Amino acid sequence: MTSPGAAGGAAPGPAPYDVVTLGRVGVDLYPEQSGVPLAEVRSFAKYLGGTAANVAVAGARLGLRTALLSGVGADAFGEYVRGALAGFGVGAELLVTVPDTQTPVTFCELFPPDDFPIHFYRRPVAPDQCLTPDLLAGPSVAAAAVRDARALWITGSALAVEPTRSAVFAALQLRAGGEVWFDLDWRPVFWADPGEAPALYARALGHATVAVGNRSEVEVAVGSADPETAAKLLLERGVRTAVVKQGPAGALARTSAGEVCTAAPMPVKVVNGLGAGDAFGGALCAGLLAGTPLPEVLRAANAAGAIVASRLACADAMPSRAEIDAMLSEQVPAPGACPPGVGRTGAGGAS
Repeated sequence: MTSPGAAGGAAPGPAPYDVVTLGRVGVDLYPEQSGVPLAEVRSFAKYLGGTAANVAVAGARLGLRTALLSGVGADAFGEYVRGALAGFGVGAELLVTVPDTQTPVTFCELFPPDDFPIHFYRRPVAPDQCLTPDLLAGPSVAAAAVRDARALWITGSALAVEPTRSAVFAALQLRAGGEVWFDLDWRPVFWADPGEAPALYARALGHATVAVGNRSEVEVAVGSADPETAAKLLLERGVRTAVVKQGPAGALARTSAGEVCTAAPMPVKVVNGLGAGDAFGGALCAGLLAGTPLPEVLRAANAAGAIVASRLACADAMPSRAEIDAMLSEQVPAPGACPPGVGRTGAGGAS
């Protein structure tokens, strides 16, 4: 495995990263024909993909300094991934090349508005499943980047297989009370025994300050798909902010300080819903790091997700700040009114 070099304990580059993401990266080959099964697709478009890569790109589009800790194969698609990350302004210094593996390829089918079957080609093992705790030992570039970043974004799918599972927990040890944002990212196909997931999610939640997931993901993590109940249970696991994405029903956020926010989705014509959650994640990173009030963060994240859902690609489709602001401006509230689709309560109950 070709790994990041030593750095004498210093953070890479001119300043620490805003966000380091840890998890999947690969190549998306998405159909250019919608409404037909994969066997009938005539042509595909190639994009950067993988949830951790997508979130890093989404954050970079919004002005954050981001880097991806992941792996690729020693192949042409690995070269493509490196070049694409550089083109999006995402640091690839933490990307390792894993011998005898192939950079993953992902296909999907498009049946808008809400059916997007996804097909992962990652066997027998994907490079991002081969990250070792040694990458984060000693005065390495990766260790410094993870330790010094303003936030570490981890993904549930990275917990599915060793040795990457142990690498995630090594990264969490490096954070030592720093910001850790846990994308629950449930992909049961990656797990030899999906029944192992709840205990591992609980262990990771013990290190996290923010948790974000959709209803099926929070059910794996805490045993309930009800957004209100799941958010409360996530807070009981120790996070300060719990965010539950609800698809057509919008999103809900609850904090340990008693704040509760809800945001309705932005109406769009859906093309491909697969990257919407990652766009949501990137906007969440940008808003939280900027100290933006939580209702505004949630609303901007919903807008980012809606924009990407209206496009074919994932990473390539991530919106700029201007695009998010333009969508939000279409729903400007009247003076003194709450933003449309946003509710806010304090510890005392519903608004």
